[in-house]
Amino acid sequence: QVHLVESGGGLVQAGGSLRLSCAPSGRTFNTYAMGWFRQAPGKEREFVAVINWSGGSTYYADSVKGRFTISGDNAKNTVDLQMNSLKPEDTDVYYCAAHDQSSAWYFSPRTYNYWGQGTQVTVSS
Repeated sequence: QVHLVESGGGLVQAGGSLRLSCAPSGRTFNTYAMGWFRQAPGKEREFVAVINWSGGSTYYADSVKGRFTISGDNAKNTVDLQMNSLKPEDTDVYYCAAHDQSSAWYFSPRTYNYWGQGTQVTVSS
């Protein structure tokens, strides 16, 4: 069984920064891409960013472009999310995710077959 484990969430003031990290536990596995989603209570899970190991391309939600940076290590299946200039509307539970086949639907949670348990990010105004 493969699990992803997030770390680095917490409470920060608006304008501040946080860095989230994600690493696998359990058996080794191969991934095509790893990314981050976020979800507020009662809302759908929302795409944040993804990194494709093939070519290293990255994609971001419009709401975080220029503020968040995704990076990772394909060999270790680890991924980080550097979040700068945080806003109160970034407050959510952030989930690490991975999928093991090529897909154009990188922004859809249904594409991902591995998930973490989530880490809370709270941005105070």
